[in-house]
Amino acid sequence: MQSNCPQCGQKIVIDDARVPERAFSVKCPKCQNTVKFPGRGAAAAADAPAEGGGAESPTAGAPVPDEMKVQLMAQLRREMAVPAADAGSSGRALVALPDRSLAGAVTVMLTRQGYVVDTIDDQDEAARLLEQGVYNLAVAARLAPAAQGKESLVQRMARLSADNRRRIFLVLVGDEWKSGDGLQAFTVCADLVLSARDAAAADVLLRSTVQERQRMYQAYADARQRHEAASI
Repeated sequence: MQSNCPQCGQKIVIDDARVPERAFSVKCPKCQNTVKFPGRGAAAAADAPAEGGGAESPTAGAPVPDEMKVQLMAQLRREMAVPAADAGSSGRALVALPDRSLAGAVTVMLTRQGYVVDTIDDQDEAARLLEQGVYNLAVAARLAPAAQGKESLVQRMARLSADNRRRIFLVLVGDEWKSGDGLQAFTVCADLVLSARDAAAADVLLRSTVQERQRMYQAYADARQRHEAASI
């Protein structure tokens, strides 16, 4: 199933096997506009010939409960995120910022850097995907609001094992940061901090910091690959 974003024209393709029965929406990775899809059930009904005098299904057009919609979207995002990034890309990046305008600007910047980017508002869902090893780069706000009784994304990342944490390049964005300040980043256990006003154009700073980190952990990464190859 595929569609084009009505706002920017970006082509969005979803594997037919992962399309839920009911209608659903996804965010355009380029401009963050909401793009609606009909769902597998609606698409099949549209293609099927009319039978029995065109009797309408009792569930046709019925609204999807909010809770079910959230669950469907969460499952769809997880399934879409599991495949590896395309060859030649920089990897998969997660943007979980409460400010949607800022999230969109950061998404465009990461796309220029070759990342396959997903934006997720639900902090709990974002944390689960990071824990599953789906993303190698994450952009978040240190003080992003968390649901009552739940930890924020940054708090959840702090509890990752050392091995899993090393796999993720963490970028914190906010007005409290001075872009590229190594001491600030070290203090909050981030790999890079960016001022909100600089985040949309931080291409050079992000690229150089990622490369520096890769050089730092190259010996570790090589040793891990040898270990994984030997255990197969």
